[in-house]
Amino acid sequence: MKPRKPFFSATQPGSTVYQRGLRRFESWPAAVRGMLWMVAGGLLFSLLNTIARGLSMALDVYQAQFLRYFFGIVVILPWVYRDGWRAYRPVNMRGQFWRGAVHTVGLMLWFTALPQIPLADMTAIGFTGPIFIMLGAAWFLGEPMRRDRWIAAVIGFAGVLVVVLPKMSGTGGWYNLVMLASAPVFAASFLITKALTRYEKPGVIVLWQAITVTLMSLPMALPNWQAPTLWQWWGFALTGVFGSLAHYCLTRAFAIAEISATQSLRFLDLVWASLLGWLIFGDVPSQFTWLGAAVILGATVWIARREGRRPVVVPD
Repeated sequence: MKPRKPFFSATQPGSTVYQRGLRRFESWPAAVRGMLWMVAGGLLFSLLNTIARGLSMALDVYQAQFLRYFFGIVVILPWVYRDGWRAYRPVNMRGQFWRGAVHTVGLMLWFTALPQIPLADMTAIGFTGPIFIMLGAAWFLGEPMRRDRWIAAVIGFAGVLVVVLPKMSGTGGWYNLVMLASAPVFAASFLITKALTRYEKPGVIVLWQAITVTLMSLPMALPNWQAPTLWQWWGFALTGVFGSLAHYCLTRAFAIAEISATQSLRFLDLVWASLLGWLIFGDVPSQFTWLGAAVILGATVWIARREGRRPVVVPD
């Protein structure tokens, strides 16, 4: 049986330089490769969140949620056409719908708060997720909870508190709590994703997440539907591209490395979100944001170096 081409791979063979770079990348420790996939996913999610915030400020938030995942399906369809529908048939259909349902609940909370708080603050609040993911990975997936991972998570979370606590008062406080409530829900979604990677291909997981979330978001989007402008349609198309690529990067990270080993890298998203929020929305990061980012960056670099030296072999 002819092997199926990887998801998001080029149709034609790559150049010699590309092939050499790919072989060199595959020779690196699994933990390091998982961290790099996580960093790439975080940057793509920051770009996605920037566009989604602008769209959700102009349209109904649940309509924005529906269209973002609808275009996620549209983006993946060329690969489905290339490989055939059977190549994307899931092994565990029930697991795919459970993951979609949990992720939809998290998105409802996330999109509700998204237009109301600055991008950097939204990202920082979401960094409570790694704590829930590490706990869940230890309790439900049986991953070893090493001391250095906990130290990195606690230091990174302290950096998040430096950013968030000064802003938990005023009219935005309620939306900060709504955003905070989405963190454990997304953590549950990512833990289900990690479990699915044991027997599902990353492309299958990304496609069925888009399908299930789109179906479950449609009833909420219809009551307040507005006709998007041409530029808004283009914006949703970009969210489909960035979102599908970002979820693919996360799924690859979860597939080749322990999920708890990759979580401290998520704290780098605060740097991307602060820069994009300043460039696009004029959200000037405060001194607390930069101080927290410095603490987060230090924890990230420290755990990345330790994970890179750890002699752990994870099946790819």
